[in-house]
Formats: sequence, C-alpha cells, structure tokens
Amino acid sequence: MIVIIAEKPSLARNIVAGIGNLSKKNGYYEGLGYIVTWAFGHLFSLCDIEEYTGSTDNKWTMENLPCFPEKFKFRLKYDNNKKIDSGVLKQFNIIKDLVNRDDVDTIVNAGDADREGEIIVRLCVNNALEKDKKFLRLWLPDQTPETVKQALSEMKEENEYENLANEGFARTYIDWLYGVNLTRFATLKTGVLLRVGRVIIPIVKAIYDRDLQIRNFVPDIYYGITSKEITNGEEIELNSKEKFDKDKLDKAKELCDKYNSNKAIVTSKKVKKDKLEAGKLYSLSKLQNYLGKKYKMPMDKSLALVQSLYERGFLTYPRTNSEYLATAEKDKIKTIISNLKGKNYPVIFKDKKTIFDDSKIESHSALTPTYKIPKSEELSEDERTVYKAVLKRFVAVFCSEECLIEKTEIKINLGNLEEFTLKGTVILEKGWTAYDDYTSKDKLLPSLNKGDEVNILFKPIEKKTTPPKHYTIETLNNYLKNPFKEDKAKINDDDYDDTEDYKAIFEGLELGTEATRTGIIDNARKSNYIELKKDVYTILPLGEYLIESLKQMQISMDKYKTSEMGKALKKVFRSEITIDDSVMLAKKEINEVFSKKKMSIEDDIDTGLFGEEIGNCPLCGKPVLKNRYGYGCSGYKEGCNFKINMSICNRVISMSNAKLLLEKGSTSKIKGFISKNGKTFDAKLVLKDKKIEFSFD
Repeated sequence: MIVIIAEKPSLARNIVAGIGNLSKKNGYYEGLGYIVTWAFGHLFSLCDIEEYTGSTDNKWTMENLPCFPEKFKFRLKYDNNKKIDSGVLKQFNIIKDLVNRDDVDTIVNAGDADREGEIIVRLCVNNALEKDKKFLRLWLPDQTPETVKQALSEMKEENEYENLANEGFARTYIDWLYGVNLTRFATLKTGVLLRVGRVIIPIVKAIYDRDLQIRNFVPDIYYGITSKEITNGEEIELNSKEKFDKDKLDKAKELCDKYNSNKAIVTSKKVKKDKLEAGKLYSLSKLQNYLGKKYKMPMDKSLALVQSLYERGFLTYPRTNSEYLATAEKDKIKTIISNLKGKNYPVIFKDKKTIFDDSKIESHSALTPTYKIPKSEELSEDERTVYKAVLKRFVAVFCSEECLIEKTEIKINLGNLEEFTLKGTVILEKGWTAYDDYTSKDKLLPSLNKGDEVNILFKPIEKKTTPPKHYTIETLNNYLKNPFKEDKAKINDDDYDDTEDYKAIFEGLELGTEATRTGIIDNARKSNYIELKKDVYTILPLGEYLIESLKQMQISMDKYKTSEMGKALKKVFRSEITIDDSVMLAKKEINEVFSKKKMSIEDDIDTGLFGEEIGNCPLCGKPVLKNRYGYGCSGYKEGCNFKINMSICNRVISMSNAKLLLEKGSTSKIKGFISKNGKTFDAKLVLKDKKIEFSFD
C-alpha cells in the first residue's frame, strides 16, 4: 500500500479524483492500493524559548535572551490556551497509524510544490514513522485529475528534494531566531508588543522612509520653457530639456528670445509599420500588481482567490516568481490551447524564447489556466475577475491575431540649438489588444512632413518639484522583488530585458518570496504598522513608533542585511553552505544587537527596560518609571505630568542620565544634541524650578 500525505484536505480530494474510486474513512481515503490522508497546513511548530529553558511561568525576561538552541525542536501546534490543538493531535495520530501499518511500504510527500509544503509533510513523517520505508515526492504544478495521474507515474525519491527541504528548514530556523529574540527584546524595552522579523521590518521601513520623504518634502520652484503654437491648424507642443532655478527667470527669458529668433524645421519623419507584442504571462506578484492597480484588490485577497482557483483545478500553482514556461511543458500548453480553441478563443501555439525559457524558472512556471475551463456560474464575481485576468493574458500571449501598429517619429531642429522628438503610435489592427488590457502611452501626432516649418513662441513656465509618491501594491511589489533597483516605468516596456531581475531573484536579493510576501505584508497591516487604502500603502503611528524605537535600540534590520540572509538561504538550496552555516550567520547578527546593549550603556544611550524605576518625581515624590516614550511619573493618574522625553533634540537620553537628573538635579555632559537648524551641540540637562533645561556650564 502507498500512503499519500497531502498538505490540505482540498489537495487530498483532488488527488483522490485523479486516482479513482476510493472509499472515505475517518481522516483518510482508501482503495486501489492507495491511502490518501492530509495535514491542515502546519501541524508542527518550533518550540518556544521556555520549552528550551524549562521555565514554567511563560513570562518574558531578558535573562534567557538571546536564545540559541543547540538543536531546534518541533512540537504539535498549540491552541489559544497554550495546549496541543485537539484537531491537530487527532489528525497526526491518524497519519501516524497509517504510515506504520504493516501493509504500507511506501509513503508519498504531497505537500504543495514549494519549500514550505516540502517541510510540512516531512515533519509529519519524521515524527510519525517508527521504521524506514520508501519515501517518494508527488510534485503537482496544478491539481487537475490528469496532472495528478501523470505525476503519480513520475514520482521521484524524496531525497532528490533534499536541497529544497534544507532551504525550508534554514528559513524556518532563521526566522524563529530573529522573530523570537528581537520581538522579546524590543517588547521588554518599550512595553509595547513590537513584532520584529527578518522581512517585516524592511517592508515597514520602506513605507516609513517614503512617507517621511513625502511629509518633509518642500516643493521648489523652477522654470521650464515651452512652446504651444498652431501649425497647419494643429497645436504643437515643444518642451525644452533646459531647466532654470527660481532665481534664474531672466536667463530663461533670454533663452526663449534666442529660441524664438530661430526657425523650427522638421528634419525627418519616420513612419514604420510594426507588430506590438503582448505582455508576459503572469507571475504571482505581477498578477497582484494588475489586480491591485485596476480593481484596488489587496494582495491577501488576490492570493486567496488564486489559491482557491488552483485548488479547484482551474489555474496552475500560484506562488510562482516566473513569467515564463518550461520547455518541457509545451505539450501541456498545446492541450490548453486546443481546449480554448474549442471555446472559440483565437489562440495558436507559439514556440518563442519570450514564452518558453528554462533559465528564468526557479521552481515553478508562470501562472496559466489549465485545460479545465470553469463555467461562469461555478465562480464568484471576484473569482471570475482573477480567472479572467490570467485567461486574457494567456490568450494575448498565444493570440493568432497579430496586433499591427504604425510608429511615427518626427524630429524638429531649432536652429541647431536643440532637437525635439515627437513619437506616436497608431493601432492599425487590434489583434491581442482586443482580448487583454493595453493602453498606448503615445499620443496622436500632428500631420507634419519633412521640411515643414513649425510655428514657435517659447515662454518660461513656472513649475514645482513634486514629492515622491506613496507606495502602491504595484510599486511596493516591484521594490521587494529587487530592492536595489530603481523603480523605473521602463520595466513595462515591450523590449525591456528582465535578465538582471531574474538573476536578483535567484540570488536571493528579494525581500520575502512569492510564497511569503503577501502574508508578511498582511501581518504588518494586522499589527497596525501600515495601512492600505484602495491600492496605496501608508505608515501608521505604531509603524512609526516601531521603526524609531528600533533605531533608538540600535537594531538595524534594513534591506541590506535581509538580502544578505536571503542570499545565504539560496546558497543552502544550492548546497554551497549548510543549514548550520546559515543559522550561524543569523546568530552573529542577533548577537550584535545584544552586544550593542552593553555598548549602549558605555555610550550613554541605553534606555533600560520598560517599568524600571529610576528615582522619585521632583513634583510629587512618587516613583518615576521607564515608559513607552521616556521616563514618567507614576502619579500621572493623579494629575502629575512630570516626564523626561526619551529623545531631546535628536539625542537619546539614557537611563543613567535620567537617574542623575533626579538624584542630583543635573546630568553629566551629553554630547550630540542637534538644534532645529541642524547644528550639533553638547550640554547638560538640569532641573531648574522643577523644569528641565539645558546648561552649558
């Protein structure tokens, strides 16, 4: 007998549909030589710190930080009462009984076709199996019965996926080390639950930095020079590349006079008929970009809908970072095209490098429809929106009707002072644009010919510099895929070379992965760090507090460090380093945070722990405690408002100096205050008439 362990009940049902008529039992199906059972996603989770230290009160304390387990331990998942979940325990015991049956000689890992699915089932088997048995892997690019049948006949030994599992375990261990140690550290320091993670922090920081740029932006006036005059009955706009500072208006007028004293002559006109190629097939993030921009659909919602369509067999595996298909999939694509032809879609098979390219596929090909086409009534309105987006793009890529365009380029020379280029595109035959979204950026050009003189009257035009824009679903996704690349509109151009983008992804430079990114951003929203309105992300007060508190605590978790760890995980996948090597890198980074705690005492910037008593209030005599924003009187409920801010003039006030202020009425000399005009100065803080003032003695 063969036991197949699916990641979820829905996948188990689809596997059963591919095998045939199996009998439903309590927690599994059986028949035709197969037993199909399932997990509920993660049945196991890593143990908490207390389970390593033996502590029973579950109270967070600095005494057991940092925690670096010699060996990571897993346990069955807990419920909200910190006890093993009864449903999880029941299903695990079913799996355990099945894999240890005497008539079972083979076990199959049918986790989702990614690193997370790989380790979900491995953990079940590793903890349940009492003696070695044959272990195979069922790899499903989609969940249609035909794919299941084919995949069952092509199963490989599970050890061929060892590298994938190693990367999965390394990622799990590293994220636990960062999350558990730094979340507790930051929370104990501030008294606020601050979720600190390897990926969530650089995501929140990107939004924080952008919003601060916008908030602090001061528009500047400058002058451009423009001509908008009528020639042959049409207005022709010419914009010079020259720009002038706000105090250089006279210079702008001088150049206008110089330009206007010359003639603008059309020196060339090129008209070329061409083909407009469709966009690439969708990766998950590119699909989410489209749905976010057009329908204002949040990423967690779009992923849930794609996942649902995948589990029902209508779409291929969703968590893919590729916009290309594998060469081995050509026959499968021909079948899909044949089915779509039967539904009167104008599609034809095309064997092109822009579609099939193994070098740009890491684990999974682009999102496509399967041969299984849903009826309209089978889908909800939102599911139809998502399915149609994937279908339309597939039809556009394989469309039998070509999109023919006419490109026009007109060059106008202004007395050899400047050359202006006007570009325009006209669609002659719609082709694929009749089936997929396309908006031309080029405007219709005036009817000019070589040798024509263009009427001009250049004038200075006052303009203002504009602030950067808030991150949207699309621009944040693009940033996270390669945080070291400028966000340029050209990435959507037809002739854009994406080789460097895929190189960055395969190296591990991206922040998060297609499989994890949506969940992490959703966690940041649920933690009230960021907000999503329509398709625009903004920072929230708690998000600002998080980033500013981490800065005060000298916890640096920027895109550079996160990407370095991402690169290390890819090296684990390629067997260039071991799991232990990658874990040691994380330990080193985390150790630096705790060593900085000791250094911060010496550097006079340590702010102590939340709730620590530092002295007595000079106003009412009650204890002054470390709180969320500094040091405040515990008698605030009785109306005492004495406080010492955590930061004064951009300088952290250490707990030792706060204690001195209360004990002796004066701090030691504090270096590095920054005034409003940006100048640094050194001073003491003194209590004068029970108020805090600077002293420059």
